[in-house]
Amino acid sequence: MASQTSTTTGMKKTLGLTGVTVNAMALIAPGAFLWMTFQLQAANTDVSGTSTGLDMWTGIVAALIVAFLTAFAFAELARRYPDAGSGSAYYFAEKAFLDREEPAHRRWARVAKFITGWAAHLFYWVYPGVMVAFMAVLVTYIMGQFGIVVPLWGQIAIAWIFSAVVGSIAMRGISGSTTASIVINVIQLSALVVFSILAILFRMQNPLGVAPEGWFHPAAPSIVLPHNFAGLLFQSTIAILILVGFESSTALGAEAINPKRDIPRGVILSLVIQGLLAYLFEYFAANYALSDQLTATAADGTVVTGIGAAAVSSAPIGDLAVQIGNAFLGGNGFAFMLVIAMTVAIAILGTTLAAMNTGVRISFAMSQDSEMPDIMGLLHDEYATPYVGVIIMVIISAIIGTIGVVGGVVALTGITLASNLGTFVLYALICALTVIAFVGTKEYSLFKHGVIPTLGFIVNVIMLLTIFVVGIITGGTTAQATYLALGISVAWFVMSVVYFVVTSLRHGKAIVPAAHEMVTGK
Repeated sequence: MASQTSTTTGMKKTLGLTGVTVNAMALIAPGAFLWMTFQLQAANTDVSGTSTGLDMWTGIVAALIVAFLTAFAFAELARRYPDAGSGSAYYFAEKAFLDREEPAHRRWARVAKFITGWAAHLFYWVYPGVMVAFMAVLVTYIMGQFGIVVPLWGQIAIAWIFSAVVGSIAMRGISGSTTASIVINVIQLSALVVFSILAILFRMQNPLGVAPEGWFHPAAPSIVLPHNFAGLLFQSTIAILILVGFESSTALGAEAINPKRDIPRGVILSLVIQGLLAYLFEYFAANYALSDQLTATAADGTVVTGIGAAAVSSAPIGDLAVQIGNAFLGGNGFAFMLVIAMTVAIAILGTTLAAMNTGVRISFAMSQDSEMPDIMGLLHDEYATPYVGVIIMVIISAIIGTIGVVGGVVALTGITLASNLGTFVLYALICALTVIAFVGTKEYSLFKHGVIPTLGFIVNVIMLLTIFVVGIITGGTTAQATYLALGISVAWFVMSVVYFVVTSLRHGKAIVPAAHEMVTGK
């Protein structure tokens, strides 16, 4: 990050490997998602209503395999196309087809990048709004611990203020965002290490005198060994959601000093550090410390313990932190919980910022290609950032956050699933594009460009179908959220198609050119 050069887009090349990696790490945000999703994982059941909580850790391992297959595909495309700039997957989609020898193949380039751009926007432009809603919920929870009841209008205000704060940081450019991301990653990883070590000691020393049968897992091997394949699959559909973000570094090509070297490394490193190390360690510790001493009151008034308590608590990790802090920190469990909660808030800031940076840069690339309104391509005079895109995303994120706060669990889950649909479609497309980009070239490797991306495509499609089929079969509010997600996705697709067709007619562009028109040039 020592030097600065300018790109043809007006963005400044300031990022080394550290900058590229930490921006992707901030989006993965293990400090935020352990707190936010542990309750969902604890409450997860299969179609028969049986808890799948015993396979929480192994589900993450399965999801990591899916993530790494996809990450390798992203890394290979980033290495092949170092000039992708801020276009990321959108650029990859076009080049994979334009570089083919046959004109009949090249003619599909525009359609491929349109579908990829649609999926990327569904992911990156919805995700920040979901995080805005989560922040409003978290702040409300923290204030509630002090007896302060935040009214609905107050929660909405929190969502708008937080969205504006993140936007103001994004506006100052990627260097400012990188500094913030480094600080955020150091804070959240440090807090996770402390929490995890204390959680393991809590189990080993057993200060509460928990009976052997009182622990959720009877021993450590029970955590790391699968119990039921269906349970593992169900848990992995949740776990994959906490791992997305490693690919965001591919949108930083225009600001990377050496994109050919650092972007592929950043993709893999961010997933190794945050996914392979942080998530597996923290989830092992949390499961290891869970016992029947954790209690909560269900909606029907009954008192539940252990995994049942984690399933109904609004913040089971916070409850565990209170237990652990009281045992090891001189009865200061409440203070320890507040510290962890604050690091979660910081991590949410980081993941929202990283998603916002990625989203506006993909929009910028599409506007440069006349596939989005020109206004999305305007750069700030001082910071050289796509500031109009940032402003629009701040407003949209605040609106989505408001819907999540007002609509409750169903609305928030539905919006989240819509973002996830975009994620899995994008990931599956990238795996397919890797095969298309390399097959028939000198660089082609059957293993790297055939086996790995093909497996990645298959498992991403399976994960996508599992999430939505399970959601519909389950019924109730889960089905409502699933239908809402499908509605949002279809609505965005229709809007995108209309804009695509109208602009094509206006500019005289063929959606799928005739093969003979693709003979000259690539």
